[in-house]
Amino acid sequence: MASVQLQRQGSSPRQQDSPRSPEAQLGMKVEDLWDVLEPQLSPTEKLNACFESIPVEAFPPPPSQVIEIKSDTSLAEAVEILAQHRILSAPVVDVDAPEDASWIDRYIGIVEFAGIAVWILHQSEPPSPRSSSPSSALAAAVNGMSKAALFKDLGPESASMTSGNFFEALTTSEFYKNTKVRDIAGSFRWAPFLALQKSNSFLTMLLLLSKYKMKSIPVVDLGEGTIDNIITQSSVIHMLAECAGLEWFESWGKKKLSEIGLPIMSANHIVKVYEDEPVLQAFKLMRRKKIGGIPVVEKGGNKAVGNISLRDIQFLLTAPEIYHDYRSITAKNFLTAVRKYMEEHHHEDSPLLSGMVTCSRNHTIKELIHLLDSKKIHRIYVVDFNGNLEGVITLRDIISRLVHEPPGYFGDFFDGVLPLPENSRV
Repeated sequence: MASVQLQRQGSSPRQQDSPRSPEAQLGMKVEDLWDVLEPQLSPTEKLNACFESIPVEAFPPPPSQVIEIKSDTSLAEAVEILAQHRILSAPVVDVDAPEDASWIDRYIGIVEFAGIAVWILHQSEPPSPRSSSPSSALAAAVNGMSKAALFKDLGPESASMTSGNFFEALTTSEFYKNTKVRDIAGSFRWAPFLALQKSNSFLTMLLLLSKYKMKSIPVVDLGEGTIDNIITQSSVIHMLAECAGLEWFESWGKKKLSEIGLPIMSANHIVKVYEDEPVLQAFKLMRRKKIGGIPVVEKGGNKAVGNISLRDIQFLLTAPEIYHDYRSITAKNFLTAVRKYMEEHHHEDSPLLSGMVTCSRNHTIKELIHLLDSKKIHRIYVVDFNGNLEGVITLRDIISRLVHEPPGYFGDFFDGVLPLPENSRV
C-alpha cells in the first residue's frame, strides 16, 4: 500500500497541472473511476469496469471536420482526397439520399486506399504474369472489363510488369478518371461499416477495434443522421500515451511484453515479402491476409530491411513518375524510391523515413506505446540480439491486452442495435 502512495505522490504534480490534451483529460476521468473500484480486482478488470462506465462521446473529437467522400467522386479524386488528408479511409455519402435520410441511408460504406488500388490493379492485370507489356490489359480495363481478375501468385520473374510506365498509364487512363466510387461498391470488399452511437461505452469501442478487428469506427449523431467522429486504433494508442503518470496506466504499462503474452504472432507465422519480390506481392498478401503491413526481408535471410503498409499503396497511384529509373518495382526498389520522394518533398514525419522500428521482448508495454505513438506507426517488429524477426505487435494486439469481453456482452448488438447498411454487407 505504501508503494502505491509513493507512486501517487510522485506523479501528483503532473496530475494537478492542466491536462496536456483532451486525451489526457479522458485518462484522468479513468483515474477517478479507478480510485473507487474494489482493490482486489486485477488491473485489467479495473480497466474493463472503467471503460464500460465511460460513453464514447467522451472520446476527443477530431481536430478538424470528418472527411467524407461523395458517391459520385471519381477514383482519381478519391485517391487524391485520401492522400491529401493523410487518411487511409473515409465514409462515402450517397449524393442521391434525401436531406432527412437516416445515417444508414445517407452513407453507403467506407472506402479505403487499399480497396481502390487493388480493385484497379485487378482490372488492369496483364493476361500473363510474364507479360512485359501492360497495354493490352489496360485497354481491356478502359473498355469496361467488369469482373475483377484474381492475382496469380507473383514471383521475382513477374516483377517486370510493375514499372513506372505501367502505373503512369493506368492513372492517366479515362477508366481511372471516370469510374465513380459508387460504381465499384459491389466489386470489392468494403471495410466493415459499423457505427457507434454516442451513448455506447468506451469498452464497446475498444472491443470492436481489437477483438472484432475494426480499423476505424464512425460515431453517428442519430438526430442529424451524420458522422461526427471517427475513432481509429492510432487515436486510442495516442490517448494511452497521454496518460503517462496516472496510476492506472503505470500499473498496467510497467509490465514487460512477455508478461502479457506479446507478441501474439510468432516468427513462424509472420507474413513477409522478400526484397527481390514485386511490391504488388506485398499488397496482395496484405489484402488476402487482412493485415495492415508486411516486413520486407533480406534475400535468403530473416532480417527485416523495411516495412510496407497499406498506407504506402497511395504512392503507386499518386506518384508513378518516381519509378521511371527502375525496370521493375521490387519491394526493395519501392522502399528506395518512396523514401527518396518523401525526402525531396520534405515529408520528414513520414513513417517510411523512420527506418525499421523494432523492439525486444523485454520492452514494457508503456515503452512500446510511446514508441508507436511517437513514430506514428501501426506495428512494430520484435527481434532477437542478431536482428532476426521473432514476432510482430500491432496496435490491435495492444488494445486487446487492455480489455476483455465479458460473457454475452454484445448480445444482439450486431444484428439489432446497429445494423449494417444492405449495400455494405459482404
